[in-house]
Amino acid sequence: MEEIKTQIQTTSAASKHKKNLLIVLALSGTYLIAEVIGGIVTNSLALLADAAHMLTDVVGLLLAYIAIRIGERKADISKTFGYYRTEILAAVINAVVLLGISIYVLIEAYRRFQDPPEVQSKSMLIVAGIGLIVNIVGLMILRKDSEASLNMKGAYFEVLSDMLTSVGVMIAGVIMLTTGWYYADPLISAAIGLLIFPRTWKLLKEAINVLLEGTPKDVDIVELRKSLEQTPGVKNVHDLHLWSLTSSMNAMSAHIVKDGVSTQNQLLKTLTDQTTENFKISHTTFQIEEEGYEENEVHL
Repeated sequence: MEEIKTQIQTTSAASKHKKNLLIVLALSGTYLIAEVIGGIVTNSLALLADAAHMLTDVVGLLLAYIAIRIGERKADISKTFGYYRTEILAAVINAVVLLGISIYVLIEAYRRFQDPPEVQSKSMLIVAGIGLIVNIVGLMILRKDSEASLNMKGAYFEVLSDMLTSVGVMIAGVIMLTTGWYYADPLISAAIGLLIFPRTWKLLKEAINVLLEGTPKDVDIVELRKSLEQTPGVKNVHDLHLWSLTSSMNAMSAHIVKDGVSTQNQLLKTLTDQTTENFKISHTTFQIEEEGYEENEVHL
């Protein structure tokens, strides 16, 4: 028997986009301060409530950035795969926080619908308009980055939820300013909460799948097995495992029963090359076994 492992990539997908994340964090943090001041000056409960929402999102963005920096730490004897999973933990926390925000918005909308407070609509429109511009800029910066990893997707959703909140606040402000109908505030808020919920739930499920070492959605394990079994020199494949360390960084291991013709080194190179080239896998481990080598097969 012999083992060979491919060298794992040294940086995660999200690490390449941390500069953009930091820019959006700075923009959001600056607007948070402005919104708190605006809410106090105008005595606007709606703006202060949105500021609380923004505070949660800023913390989420900060958490995402910190997770990337921790994930860049090199592997050591206590963490042989490195700290990549920190990014997934951040994505889970962000998703949970966003779900909590959605539920809070729905509850608050119900309470306000029963007794809608009077709002200084004109001042609210001005501050919300500034927030909309800040969030649009943030979305433009993070749009492509959101496809890089679940952590960046979580950060993108944080900014998206802020933008939707700003749009909702502005719509409600226009309605209240022109008609004096203060029920617009809770109705728009409820719509925002319902819109955020499904995308956040999907993000949470994807992140949990990584933590549970589930099969990555971007790799077809059936096709992978078929490819390994059809490789010249391979008689049987068993104990096949496929998982993700973090977004866009997949790993696999398999036991290969070879025929009596191919050499181990030749077979190892063939298997490694075709797996990393044809599938989105960056880290492979193959154990080559002679025919007749007894080992209980307990997995795929």
